[in-house]
Amino acid sequence: MSQASNKVKWCLNKAKRELEEIGMHRGLIEQEQDFKSASLHLAKARHNLKAALFFQKNNYSDWSASAFFYCVYHCFLAVLRKFGYESRNQECTIAVMEMLKEQGKIEIDGRFISTLKISQAKEDEHSIIKIREDFQYGTDVEFHRKEEFEKLAQMCKEAIEATSKIVFSK
Repeated sequence: MSQASNKVKWCLNKAKRELEEIGMHRGLIEQEQDFKSASLHLAKARHNLKAALFFQKNNYSDWSASAFFYCVYHCFLAVLRKFGYESRNQECTIAVMEMLKEQGKIEIDGRFISTLKISQAKEDEHSIIKIREDFQYGTDVEFHRKEEFEKLAQMCKEAIEATSKIVFSK
């Protein structure tokens, strides 16, 4: 069993335990495929990309970093809903994406996955998670490198396109 599959199993058990103990979870549950929810997550991803562009245009580009992060994250949630999962945990979401890719159930560029992985942040200069955390916990209020902003905007557009192909394919 791969590391991603082991993590998915752990996430499923975590959610099951939490649901039994407190009636809510911060893990992963299996449900019926839900194309309506998948479509709504994709709409939310588009909304977050628009928000990132709006923030930049109105001199709040530090908030764009979070919007870029959630754009890609909602793409992932859309894929999970297509395959019958509901996640309330970023690590669990990423693990399912890795597992689905390993199993050949989805074709998606690995950079979309690695950009949200904190463990990859040092290796990827344009890691959305790293940039988001730098803005979230730091004092900068704007992107200083326009090309960095543009690369993230382009990555989000490509993630939305790739997700649309996955969600709406048979």
